Amino acid sequence: MHQRRIPEWLRHAPAPSVRGFALLAGAEAMARGILISVFPLEMYTALQDASLVSEVYFMVGLLSLVVGLMVPFIGRFVARRWIYVAGALMFAGGALLAILGGGAAMIAALALITSATVTTFVCFNAYVLDYVAKADLGRCETSRMFYSALGWTIGPFLGVVLLGWWRPLPFVIAALASGLMLAVFLYMRLGNGRLITKSHRAPANPLAFLPRFLSQRRLVAGWLFAVIRSCGWWIYIVYLPIFALERGFGEELGGLMLSFSNGMLFLTPFMLRWMQQRGIRHAVRVGFLLAGGLFFLAAALSGLPWVTVLALASASFFLILLDVSGGLPFLLAVKPSERTEMSAIYASYRDVSGILTPGVSWLVLLVAPMPGIFAVGGLALLGAWGLARKLHPRLGRARVALEPLSGVAVSSPGSGAGLAS
Repeated sequence: MHQRRIPEWLRHAPAPSVRGFALLAGAEAMARGILISVFPLEMYTALQDASLVSEVYFMVGLLSLVVGLMVPFIGRFVARRWIYVAGALMFAGGALLAILGGGAAMIAALALITSATVTTFVCFNAYVLDYVAKADLGRCETSRMFYSALGWTIGPFLGVVLLGWWRPLPFVIAALASGLMLAVFLYMRLGNGRLITKSHRAPANPLAFLPRFLSQRRLVAGWLFAVIRSCGWWIYIVYLPIFALERGFGEELGGLMLSFSNGMLFLTPFMLRWMQQRGIRHAVRVGFLLAGGLFFLAAALSGLPWVTVLALASASFFLILLDVSGGLPFLLAVKPSERTEMSAIYASYRDVSGILTPGVSWLVLLVAPMPGIFAVGGLALLGAWGLARKLHPRLGRARVALEPLSGVAVSSPGSGAGLAS
């Protein structure tokens, strides 16, 4: 009799929806967006050397890669919901640690926040694979970016402005926003996700599933798309503000340009509609081709700093197009029984790009000025354009069901015939 007095939503939590995941991503965008333009400036201010900043980002990227690959292994002993909670708390702790300032505190804060980001990202992808239907993957990715648009648009410029008003303020706001992200997660009651299959014997180490990944060419290609796209964003986020400082434009320009670029996230519904009309393969190839060409233009015309800035800002539009389309090849290829492991593999693109970009940039700066980094980034993007020609022209198109739908019901979102961001 007492059960009748318990609200239905408490007894039976509603199934997580595309909108719910979009709200969770929006809360994360508020936390990360306000710091994304602040950290490169603070690191450069503390270390006073672009090459040394690259070294730090390289080492932090190595740490983040290890953390991301360890998440599935830890998940065999700790419930997934507690891993996500720990990630959110790590983010808040890193933001508060950055208030102390100085080289050591900023490096430690960056390491903590980067590790927290990859931890929550692995869990988020695994939840999406559990609860979002395969046919809704494109809509989920677009909704995620649309709901994140406000945080990514306002955050970068606001963070730089608040940094000038009172240095601790952007870090305090980021800590509060990470608390909001945690509150949204707990309200959604995602639990530990759905269990499709249970292995009788756990892998001996967190790298045991890498051979399975490497044996699937579609997964490898999709992961490479994500890595190269992320390298483009790394160059834009880290090295454009430093380029602006070196050319005497001031600290605000980098944050302003990043906010402008992220404002184009509001166009993602139109990009999705265009992609659905033209196909994933066409969208991926257009994105890589034009982004790579504009990166080369930015390097070639670096003697005109404003042209370089505008060329990179234009390239960011096509990087956003790749955010919409570039991850779908991977997500469409993942099998339901490999969701958690392949989510960790996919999430590693952030860390690998976080290692490659500062590592290669560090080497480039030994022999060339900073525009050389833009040229190398353009070369990588054009290489991905060439690789994308092997994608199937009908990738992601709905199939006419001429057979029982039993196989469709178990497919999971987050990795598939191609790749998703």
